[in-house]
Amino acid sequence: MQLDLNLLAALDALLEEGSVAGAADRLHVTAPAMSRSLGRIRRSTGDQILVRTGRTMTPTPYAIAVREQVHDLLQQVRGVLAPSRELDLATLERTFTLRWHDALVALGGPTLLAAVRERAPGVRLRFIAESSVDTPELRRGEVDLAANADGSTAPEIRADRVAETRHALVVRRGHPFTRLKAVTAARYAAAEHITVSRRGRLGNILDDALARLDLTRRVVATAPTERAAFEFVRGSDLVVTAPESTARPRAADLGLVLLPLPLDLPPAPVYLSWHQRYDTDPAHIWLRDLARTALTGAMNGQDPMAP
Repeated sequence: MQLDLNLLAALDALLEEGSVAGAADRLHVTAPAMSRSLGRIRRSTGDQILVRTGRTMTPTPYAIAVREQVHDLLQQVRGVLAPSRELDLATLERTFTLRWHDALVALGGPTLLAAVRERAPGVRLRFIAESSVDTPELRRGEVDLAANADGSTAPEIRADRVAETRHALVVRRGHPFTRLKAVTAARYAAAEHITVSRRGRLGNILDDALARLDLTRRVVATAPTERAAFEFVRGSDLVVTAPESTARPRAADLGLVLLPLPLDLPPAPVYLSWHQRYDTDPAHIWLRDLARTALTGAMNGQDPMAP
């Protein structure tokens, strides 16, 4: 039997109004049209639904038994086909999974969480570590929002460039570089370097920039996070190059010094990425806006949630 959702609406109106004319007025159709719908409902259910008692119509025992169920089903169907776009943050209960670069979690995560807790106390945030290999969690729906320097080119992944920052040279306090008026590209290349790479890559765009100057550097180690790289740097003459906005707060805590990078590099970008399935999801839109504000303000050294 082919399901006709129009019959569900007609049945709900007939049971609520108790008459063909009343149901027709309610659904803005003619009485003959409603009579035909009642006939189809009777054939489908094998029940009379409404029977005439004098000048009125009385619902059958079957109709009385299914009245609430029919109404609930109709409301569910309407909710699926015409969902409300209003977002009630006070009652919203949802857990979002965020795969952010570790430096961005430290820089913008606390501000984002504070804003979420203030506005929607039923929302929880799961910050998870980035993988050492490319993973499809965004496509599979396992990650709601990613934040890193990579702008995906996949057609189903949205990538919004929310901030950018210059690169800086990070060394320990008292490092020989701190006694120079300026670090030249040649001196920079001659130093021993540690790079930040969750995949363990020894080379990056710095080596391309040095190659254009006929210079090469020696990378003695890689670290998976900036914080780990800074621990190596603070106790040695190693140097590490990192985005200035994410490096500055941590470097100050560890007694490290930021110096201008003697290379012409484009700014390091920060992208927010999500799957297109969330484009029109009100709760996801709300979270994206908060995340964008938190990261942009933090990267610019501002209080991002200040009025």
